[in-house]
Parts: sequence; C-alpha cells; structure tokens
Amino acid sequence: MTRFFYVGALLLSLNIFAQERAPLPTTDAEARALAATIEAEDLRRHLTILAADDMEGRETGQPGQKRAAAYLAEQLAALGMPTIGENNGYFQTIKFSRQKWDSIAMTVNGKELRHLWEFYSAPSRNADRESEEIDEITFLGYGIDDERYNDYAGRDLEGKTIMIFAGEPRGRNGNYLITGTKDPSAYSLDDGAKMRAARRHGVSTVIVIDPAFKKNVQQVRRETLDGRLKMTEQTESEREEANSVYITPELARTLLGKDYRKVIRSRTRAEKTGRFRPVVVAADITLTQDKEVRELIGENVLGYLEGNDPELADEVIVVSAHYDHIGKRGDAIFNGADDNGSGSSTILEIAEAFTVAARAGKGPRRSVLFLWVSGEEKGLLGSEYYATHPIFPLENTVADINVDMVGRIDDAHAGNPNYIYVIGSNRLSTELHNINEAVNRDFTQLELDYTYNAKDDPNNFYERSDHYNFAERGIPSVFFFNGTHADYHRDTDTVDKINFDKMVRIGQLIFHNAWQLANQDKRIQVDVK
Repeated sequence: MTRFFYVGALLLSLNIFAQERAPLPTTDAEARALAATIEAEDLRRHLTILAADDMEGRETGQPGQKRAAAYLAEQLAALGMPTIGENNGYFQTIKFSRQKWDSIAMTVNGKELRHLWEFYSAPSRNADRESEEIDEITFLGYGIDDERYNDYAGRDLEGKTIMIFAGEPRGRNGNYLITGTKDPSAYSLDDGAKMRAARRHGVSTVIVIDPAFKKNVQQVRRETLDGRLKMTEQTESEREEANSVYITPELARTLLGKDYRKVIRSRTRAEKTGRFRPVVVAADITLTQDKEVRELIGENVLGYLEGNDPELADEVIVVSAHYDHIGKRGDAIFNGADDNGSGSSTILEIAEAFTVAARAGKGPRRSVLFLWVSGEEKGLLGSEYYATHPIFPLENTVADINVDMVGRIDDAHAGNPNYIYVIGSNRLSTELHNINEAVNRDFTQLELDYTYNAKDDPNNFYERSDHYNFAERGIPSVFFFNGTHADYHRDTDTVDKINFDKMVRIGQLIFHNAWQLANQDKRIQVDVK
C-alpha cells in the first residue's frame, strides 16, 4: 500500500481511458499502472502476518481464524472500503452445526415407544435436556398466538406440556381463520412459529399430532443418519423454540383416552367461533432428549467497491479466496502459507489496486466484492453460506474469480514458476475463458495450464474450491491454482517457501481479468449448458 499517490497521479495524467471499452483489451496503460501496485513486498507483509504462528493455523471458529479476520478487516478499513457486513462491520457470520441424538426416548404409561415409528423429534429443532417427567398435558388446539386467532389467550402455561394439532383452523366457508382466505398463514408453513410462540409463553414441551406422520418422519430419519455439518440460522445459545415431539394420531388417542372426543368437540367449536377451550388431561410420560452438538461459527470478510456507472453498478464481480486453514495438531501449527494465505494476500493487493483507481476518479464501472471466506477446509462452508445468504442478489453477480494456492510450484512445473492452472473458465461461459486468454496474452504471458480443467480429471479440483458454490448456481467462475506440493496440508507449508515474484504475476493476471469484467459494456453470458 505504498504507491497510492504515485499511481493516482499517473492515472490522472492518462487520457487514454475510453468511456466505451473494447470487449477484449489489447493495450491499456491505465490497467498496467494499476496492476503495478501489486508488489512482492506487500504480498510478503500480508502473508507473513496471516501465516504467522500466532494465527494458529486459522482453523474456522478458533481464535486464530478470528485474528486473521480482524487483520483483513483492518486492511479494508485502511483502504477506505465501506462496511457492508453485520453490525456496521466487514463480517458475515457463518453458522453451521451437526446435531445428533445421544439418547432419544419416550415412554407412555411405562411402555417405551419407538423413535421414528410412533414418535419423532429432530435434534436440530430441540434443546439438549435430561429426562423430563410429564404428568399432565394441556390440549391447546393449534398452538397459535395471533391477534386474529389465539389459543393462548388468558392461559398460564409456564413449565407445562401442551398438545396441539398440526396446521391451523378453517371457518365454515373453508377459509383459514387467520388469513381469511384459502391461503394458509405462516403457522401452517413453518412449525417454528408455533414453537417460538410456545417458548414465549413458557411452555416446556410441545406434542404435535401429525396426520402426515409417515411422510414427515422421513426428513427426521435422514437427519439422524447425516453426520455432515449443515447450515443453521441460529446457534444453540440463540434458540427461541420450545422442545417438541411429533406423534401419530393413533398415539394421540392413546394419550388422551376418554378425553379424545372432548378434544375433537373443542376443535370443532374453535372452527365455528374462533375461540378454543383447552382440555387438561393426566399423563404418565417420560421424555429424554439428550443430544450431541458440534457447532462451527466463523466469519466471511467482505470488501466492497461500488461501481461508478449508474447503469452497471448493480452488477457485481466477486473476487474470492478462503483464508481459513486446518489449525493445530498438538504442538504442530499448520500455517497454510500457500493454502490459502497466498490467495488471501493476493486479493488484498488486488483490492488495493481497485481502490487506487477509485481514489483517482477512475474506479470500475461495475461493483466489485472482494470476498474472503472461512470454512473452506470444512467443505466449502463459507462460500456455501454466502451463496445462500448473498449480500448482493445472485442474479446480479456477473462472475466469480477464485484464488486458492498461488504461491508455490508443483512438480510438473519444476524450474518454471511462470504458470498457473486455470479451472472452470469455459464450463459456463466461453467469453470468460476468452477474456482470461486475452488479458494473459496482452499483459502477463503466463503459461495457462488446463490439465485440471478436464471433466474427467480424477482430482476433481473443479468441485473442491469456493468458486464451485457460485458455478453450481449458474454464475460463470474461474479458479486459479498452482497445484499441490509436498507441503500441502502439512505443518511445513510456511512463508519461507513462497515464490512472491510468481504471486505478483498471478495477482496481475487476476486483476486484469477482474478489471475487464468490471468495465466492459456487456456482462458476460452463460452460453455453455
């Protein structure tokens, strides 16, 4: 970040920047001047910090990853980039969890029921708790708390167990009481609304009579068998739902006994009058919901530069890299200098080059999002989270340029550092591929190796880095990669082995790609099926 004023003055003196750019640049002194701000000295400075021992291998959710995120945010603040993340900052929190039952059990009148046959309960929808003895059930209609229909009105249910019907009541005309139309409300579409209402009223457990039990139990069956980390909207500490159990209508009749008819009459009255009269019945139930939870909470880091063309600024180019690594194993620190401190440092320098242009009044026409994701080493989790929680609409995302490992030389190119593997550039857009070929020809003259782009490549690198979560959603994407080496995922992947001159040239190639995509008149098209 040592060349802002020099390059800014140079740009102001250039008169060659045309308002209408050619689809593929041939010579562009302005772009060369900007690319020249990507320097080995700055790359070394960033990488030395990101891959230092005190970053502890940057494992997602661990203190080292938080420190790395803070460093990236500090650099974005120094560049003057606006805060577009949470809490007026640069972060997007990623939340993933894996939950399974250690013990799930329900007994009625001393008889043990079969989970997934007579009842089901999803670990992800319930808090962990020890066995609970239930000696009374309050039948509470549909469990709805709404100004247009309220089963809770005037009821003290603190610490109680309630039983409710799935869905919501309809009137005599067939319309739903809450919406007044044939369209259901959120209480039919999202059981979470009922569980949150129960929690607000202090309810301990909600027992839901599920008429579609055989269908709905399949999802819970899959969840109990799935050991993967999954995206979640809330952590355990943020949970706002009462615990729940879903039962068959046959089991409901057993639990309610002679009061079952009273419950049916009460439901009929509610549908006629809009008011429900609770039914309280004695019970002998033991419920155990003991679960194991693994949570992964990390941060994506967001650097944003708004485009200066009012007609194109809504379109966004994403330049991405993962900054997490695999942490520590005992005393060994896996510094991850190449994987992927190199990519993270590179896009910091590219972000600086774009900022230099903007300060000189020559910023890009389209907007650019510099995206550092976490959780890549856990299964591309950070980019998956962004793709499903985008800051900018995916339909406005023109392309993703992904940078993952660009500081080393693999065995296939021993003695020739001036190469880069290019993966995915032609999978969705021939234009993206042609742009990369053209800017390399005109500016960087690297050897572009497409070995790993082959669809039958046994390594399948195309699906193994963060660009894939964009490509999978139809966004043209290209992945720049130097290949693996003997230090890959070892504690010997350290800064002293990085080739910074190589990083400069690759960084310049990536800059020229992003600059072209951000400035040409028309966005690239998806033309490969």
